[in-house]
Amino acid sequence: MRNIFALLVLLSGLPLAAQNGPPLQTQQVSEKIYMISGRGGNIGVSVGADGLLMVDDKFADLADAIRAELKMLSADKLAFLLNTHYHGDHTGGNESFGSTTPIIAHDNVRTRLAMERRRGDEVTPGAPPAALPVITFDHSLSIHFNGEEIKVLHAPHAHTDGDAVIFFSGSNVVHMGDTFFNARFPYVDIDSGGNVQGVIDVVKSVLATANADSKIIPGHGEIATPKELRTYLNMLEETRTVVAKGIKEGKTIEEIQKAGLDKKWAAWGDGFISTERWVATLYRSLAQK
Repeated sequence: MRNIFALLVLLSGLPLAAQNGPPLQTQQVSEKIYMISGRGGNIGVSVGADGLLMVDDKFADLADAIRAELKMLSADKLAFLLNTHYHGDHTGGNESFGSTTPIIAHDNVRTRLAMERRRGDEVTPGAPPAALPVITFDHSLSIHFNGEEIKVLHAPHAHTDGDAVIFFSGSNVVHMGDTFFNARFPYVDIDSGGNVQGVIDVVKSVLATANADSKIIPGHGEIATPKELRTYLNMLEETRTVVAKGIKEGKTIEEIQKAGLDKKWAAWGDGFISTERWVATLYRSLAQK
């Protein structure tokens, strides 16, 4: 059977990483919270007396490696799995984990995972039942787990139309999913309801509640503090202003790309999203009604 996850990745515009990617690495973020990094989106894990709660699950082929990392943290079962959004580098393991663990996500995540997809003449069925969230929410929900309230809030029209930001209230840790790419230009999936303004809005909302001791898990990149998140916000706002000015002056997207952005953001285009592609994203996003 064709790997449904791989097709989801291709259709969402994300790269399907090689099977021999770097090994997974687990870092402690706070007393109860850990981050598993490596190929795919960053995973957050809550560890405590109630068991394990995991945020996102990377690529499908990494499920066993993720289980091995979890076992090193605790012998307890995985009680809940949260999805920050529907992209395959964050939900690829859903089918494997969902057979024994309830998945929680925004309404739009279930809808997008379940929908039939077309690529040219090729039609791909939606994800199987085990990969779908069984608990969905509209605006927010709370999970009282491992001695703290875990608040899950919808970020409308940000990276996608189904993003969730996870606040581990007692631990002072936030998992932002792909609304935050640390020190790199982000992928904003405009075709799936995303918009740069929505990303700016959620970043501002997180900064409004954070303090100097807050730890932030990005969808991609290193564990951050509010300082790095503010730099990310500055990048979003400054680069958007450049593109908006070019549009107002009647410049084409190619002309704006050729002019480029401030050199201080040059290294941010070395990842998946190049400077040219980021300018194109800003241009499309600003053109939305």
